[in-house]
Amino acid sequence: MTKTPHAFFRPLAIGAPEPFREQPTRVERMIHFVPPHIEKVVAKVGSLIDQVDVVLGNLEDAIPADQKEAARGGFVRMAKDHTFGSTGLWARINCLNSPWVLNDVMTLVGEVGDKLDVIMLPKVEGPWDVHYLDQLLAQLEARHSVSRPIQIHAILETAEGVKNVDAIATASPRMHGMSLGPADLAASRGMKTTRVGGGHPDYLVLADADETSGIPRAGFQQDLWHYTLAKMVDACLSAGLKAFYGPFGDFSDPDACRAQFRNAFLMGCAGAWTLHPSQIGIAREVFSPPADEVAFALRILEAMPDGTGAVMIDGKMQDDATWKQAKVLADLARQLAAKDPELAALYGLS
Repeated sequence: MTKTPHAFFRPLAIGAPEPFREQPTRVERMIHFVPPHIEKVVAKVGSLIDQVDVVLGNLEDAIPADQKEAARGGFVRMAKDHTFGSTGLWARINCLNSPWVLNDVMTLVGEVGDKLDVIMLPKVEGPWDVHYLDQLLAQLEARHSVSRPIQIHAILETAEGVKNVDAIATASPRMHGMSLGPADLAASRGMKTTRVGGGHPDYLVLADADETSGIPRAGFQQDLWHYTLAKMVDACLSAGLKAFYGPFGDFSDPDACRAQFRNAFLMGCAGAWTLHPSQIGIAREVFSPPADEVAFALRILEAMPDGTGAVMIDGKMQDDATWKQAKVLADLARQLAAKDPELAALYGLS
């Protein structure tokens, strides 16, 4: 059961900050994962801040059980030691049934609540998971006089979560968006793959057989995640949230990573996770629209200032539907130009 409209935007604790009524405008092409328990990696965060859109301290998967407390403490030190400016500061906490999650949330909000933009919540199964964290965050924000609400970003990585994706998207005004978590989702579904994101060479569609030609039938590799990604994008965008592709685990194959990120971008994702420094440039390239497409979008908006009617540009008809498409590209280009001087010059928006 959902809250009534008049109660939806009320703080869940006395003294907690008012929830956002509109999403903060941020560029989030890459969510770059940092293991806070590894000091030599944390030491590079100062130079990393200007290279990425989001720095995420990872407290969950890939952190050994005996290093969980070290990772939590390392994140707090990292947050306190740096000014992040327009770069987002996120943390992925442990899942809600783990023995570490309560201390994760209490420590992060208590120590660096005013610096923390988003908490990424793993293995979200339904709106009840969001409701629990929503209430807990409000209580802690009130206790520690946090001045702005910390948002929640859900990872879609279980079969039940996919089934309940629409309810998750509208569970709370704290919801920032969702990421696809293919590895855990594959296990939850019983999928027969050990790959982390990307396609699979055995997931094919075969061309029709032509026995007279003697030529072997062509096979075309398909995307295991297309259905889930599309369902997540619809749930997020219909609720005013952002959708993200999650990890691409094969660091040795930048071409496949680029293709997967581009598919996600074309389908409506705002960004993707970057687990290795080599993926940062790929995400920056892919999730920034090409200059020629931005230029064409700006021409459409200039020719149709109020978005009505129809015009011909380069022999192609443009109407209110293409105006909306152009506005999506132009708005993204303006956000990117405000953050990135090189893109501002490239787009002619400096």
